[in-house]
Amino acid sequence: MKSSIYKIINSQPSFAALALRLPIGIIFMAHGAQKLFGWFGGYGLAGTGQWMDSIGLGPGFLMALLAGSSEFFGGLLILIGLAVRPTAAVLAFTMLVAIFSVHFSNGLFLSNNGYEFGLALLAASVSLAISGAGSLSVDEHLAKVIKP
Repeated sequence: MKSSIYKIINSQPSFAALALRLPIGIIFMAHGAQKLFGWFGGYGLAGTGQWMDSIGLGPGFLMALLAGSSEFFGGLLILIGLAVRPTAAVLAFTMLVAIFSVHFSNGLFLSNNGYEFGLALLAASVSLAISGAGSLSVDEHLAKVIKP
């Protein structure tokens, strides 16, 4: 068990992942806060849930709760560098759903509500799922503590 956890949290001691984790974590947290709490001009769970129902992602409230939670709490975990690989995988899946259920039909560009921003977040999430948390992360500290 200890060896499996070590494999998930261990990564190369590099600041490259940190440079990606900080802005991506903040962006995901902000988007999740819009969905969950109505912060930063968002609609909160009720409004986001109604919108999700309207585009066929029902039950809307549950989908808003899942998307908002994965973004907010996933962004927080990415930011501090805890469980980065599995968290980034969940966020990558969340971005795939967003891209193909909301943005893909609008084309690439953000100015047309396209998938360009979602694609950038997907790429960052996949990168972190592959690389791990890197330096200055809780995962790095835990890996040192439980090293087999």
